Amino acid sequence: MSIHALYVTAAYAITAVVLGGLIGWILVDQRGRKRELAELEASGVRRRSDKAAKS
Repeated sequence: MSIHALYVTAAYAITAVVLGGLIGWILVDQRGRKRELAELEASGVRRRSDKAAKS
C-alpha cells in the first residue's frame, strides 16, 4: 500500500469514527431530552404549541 493510499484510508477511518461518535452522542442526547419532556408533561407542564392547537 502506498503512502498516499494509507493517508486516504486513515483520513476516511478517522472521519467515520468521528461521525459515528457524533451520531451516537445525538441519539443519547435525544433519549435524555425525550425523558425530560415526559417528566415535565407528567408533572403538568404543557407545551405552548398545545395551547395554540386547542384555540
